[in-house]
Amino acid sequence: MSIPYFGWEVTYDDASPRSVELGESQAPTDQGVYTMYHGTNISNARLIITNGFKQSPKGMLGPGVYVSRMQQKAERYPLNSRTTERVVLKLCAKLGRVKRIDKDNHPMQYTWNAAGYDTAWVPPKCGMQAVPSGLEEDCVFDPQRVEVIGIALAPNTAIKTELQQLIANSPRRLYKGGSGATQGSDGGGVCSLCKRKTLQGDTHTTQPCWGCGQSICTLMTKHVCPGSA
Repeated sequence: MSIPYFGWEVTYDDASPRSVELGESQAPTDQGVYTMYHGTNISNARLIITNGFKQSPKGMLGPGVYVSRMQQKAERYPLNSRTTERVVLKLCAKLGRVKRIDKDNHPMQYTWNAAGYDTAWVPPKCGMQAVPSGLEEDCVFDPQRVEVIGIALAPNTAIKTELQQLIANSPRRLYKGGSGATQGSDGGGVCSLCKRKTLQGDTHTTQPCWGCGQSICTLMTKHVCPGSA
């Protein structure tokens, strides 16, 4: 007797991490959207939140917005500044096409954007003399791909509250919110279907199951239609 069955379960054939957040040594995926961090001072933080990022005219990877998936990296900036002046901005970054730069004098160290890439990625501990800390770093060429979504570090509660209010009042939004997620304490949320984290203002793609009609998220690792289990 045949038994009708609709649904799926994801089976992994390797030991790679299952988290939706990349580890520091994992290569960012082309077209991916990631949580990143940027270190600056208080006055520049106000300007960035209000007006958006501007390209740094120069740097180890050429012009662009310098960010990192490691908050520890961002906390070092600005260099030669007092810790009482430093702010770490939490970002939503749409990386686009990514080029790996992992050695000194890389042939595309300064020309990756001209070659059609949107972001340059320096992996951690790659041995580049320009990164003595060995911490992961990224350069996003177009400032419009980077948006402030929170304050990861501020000198005191008053400054953090002020900057968070600026973010709340900012009209700049790369991603428009919708249904399908519950609000998280960091401004992001958790998808009510797949239980994975979502970025602030972003939602996962949902659709009805072709078997039972239930609403499903495309990131769910398992779905079994009622009555077919």
